[in-house]
Amino acid sequence: MQPSTLLVLAAGMGSRYGGLKQLDPVGPSGETILDYAVFDAIRAGFGRVVFVIRRDFEEIFRDKIGARYADKIDVGYAFQSLDRLPAGVTLPPEREKPWGTGHAVWCARDEVPGSFAAINADDFLGRDAFEQLAGFIAAPDAEHAMVGYRLDRTLSEQGSVSRGVCAVDANGLLTEVVEHTGISHSDVGEGRTFSGQEIVSMNCWAFQPSFWDQLDRQLHAFIDKQLNVPKAEFYLPASVSEEIAAGNTTVRVRPTTASWFGVTYREDKPQVEATLAGMVERGEYPASLF
Repeated sequence: MQPSTLLVLAAGMGSRYGGLKQLDPVGPSGETILDYAVFDAIRAGFGRVVFVIRRDFEEIFRDKIGARYADKIDVGYAFQSLDRLPAGVTLPPEREKPWGTGHAVWCARDEVPGSFAAINADDFLGRDAFEQLAGFIAAPDAEHAMVGYRLDRTLSEQGSVSRGVCAVDANGLLTEVVEHTGISHSDVGEGRTFSGQEIVSMNCWAFQPSFWDQLDRQLHAFIDKQLNVPKAEFYLPASVSEEIAAGNTTVRVRPTTASWFGVTYREDKPQVEATLAGMVERGEYPASLF
C-alpha cells in the first residue's frame, strides 16, 4: 500500500509579504510555518511529502527546508515553471505571471502515485485539519474532500484577504466555491457582508487518483479559453468547482474547529510568533519540532 502523500505548494514568493516567507522562522526554535504542517502531517500518519517549488530556489529550499525532514518522512520534489504545459501548447511570449495553484498541483502529477492531500506552504492549518485529511484518505466517503474553515477564523489583522466561500448541500457535499477578494474584519459580523460563519476553502484538500484526469481536463479547458490572457490563473478551487458543476465529481466538506493563521503580510509575523509560543506553552507542540 502506498503511503499517503502530502503535496505542499511552495513555489510562490509571497509578493505582498515581501520575500520567501516559506523560509522565515516563526517558531520558538526557529521553525517555519511549513515545519508545523509537516510535523502535523507526520503525526496524522502521512508517510511522504512532496514540495512543489521553482528551480531557481531549489538549492536553498532543499538545504534549509527539505533536509530537516530527511530522517522523519520520505521527501520528494516537483517543479512548477511557466513553460511546463500540456504537450503541443506553446508558452505565450508575454506571459510572466505564474499559472496558479491548479497548475502547481498538475506539475506534481508524476510524483504522486496514489491518494494525496494538498496544502499551501504558508498556511498554519492546525492538527485537526491533518487528522481530517488522513481520516478521509483512509476511509473516503466521497470522491474527494476539502477541510472547511469558518471565515471569521481565517482573517488577518493587518489587511484584507481573498477567500473561496463554499456552498455545501444538506449531505455535506461541496456544491460551489466562489472567490471573494478584499475581505477584512470590517466586512464580517452581524448586519455586514458576511456573518463570519461561512465555510471557506483554505486550499486544504484530499484527492483520490481519479483527480488527475479531472484536473487535466480542467487545465485544457482553461488553456482553450485563457492561454493568451497574460494574468489569468488556473486556480485549484475553481477547477474543482467546475468539475462539481459538470457532475463529474463529489467533494466531502469536513469542517474543522481549528483557526487558520499565516503571514499574509509581514506585519502578521509578531502575532504568529506569539500564537505559536502560546501553543508550545500549552503542550500542543514541543519546544523544538525536529
